[in-house]
Amino acid sequence: MMDFDSFIKDIKDNNWNVFGVELYKKGELINIWGDTSGLHEIYSATKGVVSIAVGIAYDEGRIDFDKSILEYLPKDRVNSLSEKQHERFEKISVRRLLTMSVKGFPFRPEGEDWLDFSLSVDINPDEIGFNYSNIPVYIICVALTNIFGCDLGEFIEKRIFAPMDITSFEYGRSPEGYFYGASNMLLSVHDLSKFALLLYNKGVYNGTRIVSEEYVDLATSVQMMNREGGYGFYFWRYRSGFSINGKWKQKCYIIPKQEIIITYLSHIEDDSQDLKYSMEKYIFGIGDKEENAFKRIAKMEELFDKISANKGNAEDLKNLEAYYTSADWRFDFELDEAGLLPANLKHGVLSEDRIYNLLESK
Repeated sequence: MMDFDSFIKDIKDNNWNVFGVELYKKGELINIWGDTSGLHEIYSATKGVVSIAVGIAYDEGRIDFDKSILEYLPKDRVNSLSEKQHERFEKISVRRLLTMSVKGFPFRPEGEDWLDFSLSVDINPDEIGFNYSNIPVYIICVALTNIFGCDLGEFIEKRIFAPMDITSFEYGRSPEGYFYGASNMLLSVHDLSKFALLLYNKGVYNGTRIVSEEYVDLATSVQMMNREGGYGFYFWRYRSGFSINGKWKQKCYIIPKQEIIITYLSHIEDDSQDLKYSMEKYIFGIGDKEENAFKRIAKMEELFDKISANKGNAEDLKNLEAYYTSADWRFDFELDEAGLLPANLKHGVLSEDRIYNLLESK
């Protein structure tokens, strides 16, 4: 059961620098605390706004994720590339930039011409792996400006903010004047929640379709694996759902199976997870019992893999069978059904057919 008041008490008791919080159930606002209408930095949560703009381009047939990014950048910039850089970036698809899967980019662009800096980076186009950076987002923003034939900031204001009744905002630009898109945006807690509602409702906000359900499913599903459990198109996987994340604990968590959305904007410059753990405890009901269950599932998964590889003994098989018939397995299974398992937790051991077939084969 959700306990919003205890979560807020934790915020106050610990003096966490949280500006405001909103909690939604089944798409309806049920709890609110603090400043939810004032503007605050959302840092990398800005990337989620860009993702929706990408979705509009995709829905209108203006962009192909598997084509080279050079197809969509200004021709004069492409033509000015050295032969070596042209060859490198010719291999980089739009999809690679949307999924942060280009190795070699530093965290942010520098200098007086960010596009020139970004396209001069010594990337390795053949090495695919998760590499979180603001540069891919900026390059996508330049591409979208070229695709739409207008300033991307103005496009977002007209096609995204206006139909979502977002009237108060600020955003930053590069030295060349392009919409930055990777950070430097200010929104309110309430308006950031609108993006969560848009995703929760599969691209529809307050009866108006902004982006297709197809794109929302693509953007919020795992497109590139990472240690956190997966990354979509500028959205992170979170348990069975997804999240919008900013640098200093600007967060929006969406778990459709739970029909819950929670948004909070903060400014907490450390790596602690205390605020998140408190939220999970009081909003999603994830306490010590559940954390122990996650550890148990991981242990049983290792045991399952060991037996599957014919490296287990009779005792291992006995322990796995005992787990399968225990109340622990049922509890763990129900956590999975509720969508509360960590996104990076393997849990094939909770498949009745999978574990039954293994036991039968032994």
